[in-house]
Amino acid sequence: MPELHLAEAATPPLGRLTIVGLGLIGSSIARAARRYNLAGTIVALDRDEAVRARVAELGIADVVTGDPQAGAAETDLVILCVPVGAIGAAAAELAPYLKPGAIVSDVGSVKGAVVAAIQPHLPAGVALVRGHPIAGTEFSGPDAGFATLFNGRWCILTPPESTDAAAVARVRALWEGMGANVETMSAEHHDHVLAITSHLPHLIAYNIVGTAADLEEATQSEVIKFSASGFRDFTRIAASDPTMWRDIFLNNREAVLEMLGRFNEDLSALAKAVRWGDGEALHAMFTRTRAIRRSIVAQGQETAAPDFGRPRPPEA
Repeated sequence: MPELHLAEAATPPLGRLTIVGLGLIGSSIARAARRYNLAGTIVALDRDEAVRARVAELGIADVVTGDPQAGAAETDLVILCVPVGAIGAAAAELAPYLKPGAIVSDVGSVKGAVVAAIQPHLPAGVALVRGHPIAGTEFSGPDAGFATLFNGRWCILTPPESTDAAAVARVRALWEGMGANVETMSAEHHDHVLAITSHLPHLIAYNIVGTAADLEEATQSEVIKFSASGFRDFTRIAASDPTMWRDIFLNNREAVLEMLGRFNEDLSALAKAVRWGDGEALHAMFTRTRAIRRSIVAQGQETAAPDFGRPRPPEA
């Protein structure tokens, strides 16, 4: 996707921004906030000493700490970039040190469970504006981030109905400042939409790659040796962070199981078409799905480059 040329903010919209967890998303937020002058002070808070050392070497934050008090004190906005299963504990550690008027947000792929995990810990006067940037790669860690990760991508905000409008506007402004398109919806709707567009595809990818691994011995390494582009695409998805995806499936289980049931019904119909040689049904299905792929490319959410943008090896 071509890089958007964003204007740097003349005055930072945030005085102090705290990012908890400096993996792919967290380190990308830090880089983008610095590039586009979106915060006066960028604080990186991470419990992992090796991660803190690397963040300091990269120079992507003004303050690097493992102390929740130092990370939360006087901050305007905290963004929790930790696995969904760790969000509650992270919020509990930070909550006592948050000033009135501070905002807490997150980047998790599940939104319904976030309220129950975070809200009980937040003191009065602190707003919760849940967020989910639909962007990423299969890589992780502070070196994996880049400032343009969110350019042209969607970020979904799911604030509770009682959330102060000014707090929502500040979080929206940050994401728009990083180049994202921002949409607001309910947490329940978000979790159903993401169950089919993200969670189920990952579940299928993990299963297919696992099945291939089981067949590897029986086929004497031919599964990996002769893997075609379709299987390689599944392995890219299946290489995603295992802790993050474990927590996503456990915290969005109802929506995932609902979509998995629908998928199994459709898969049975497809298997029937193959079994009975129903070429018309197969062609109709493939034509419809091809059009969906083209619409995703047309909306700028994927590249139309040959071989899905994979770099080609140099010619001999």
